[in-house]
Amino acid sequence: MARGRGSAARGSGAAVVALVLLCVLLHGEVAESAVYTVGDRGGWSFNTANWPRGKRFRAGDVLVFKYSPKAHNVVPVSAAGYSSCAAPRGARALTSGNDRVTLKRGANYFICSFPGHCQAGMKVAVTAA
Repeated sequence: MARGRGSAARGSGAAVVALVLLCVLLHGEVAESAVYTVGDRGGWSFNTANWPRGKRFRAGDVLVFKYSPKAHNVVPVSAAGYSSCAAPRGARALTSGNDRVTLKRGANYFICSFPGHCQAGMKVAVTAA
């Protein structure tokens, strides 16, 4: 009977090691995510369309939109919404002035839906690998 207990203990030890390794791997994946402030020091403002140029984004990276919530907002949109500067009906506008958005793989589009702002360049498209 003692022999069976020793085998079970070794088996559960292996399970603990596997669980620890899994946690380390998952933590490493999260730790690799980068955080970017859209517009850098200028924040989310006009003429940010070229801000992503030269940057490499990955799925899971976080964009931080800093702006005055009385003057602007952030609306995630489709490619069509980005091109036409139009948020779809019922689109959820982010309005805190310090919004964090986690990038999904592929194209991610954002506009300011205040009248005339997107047309004046307050929009950004980011592609995440």
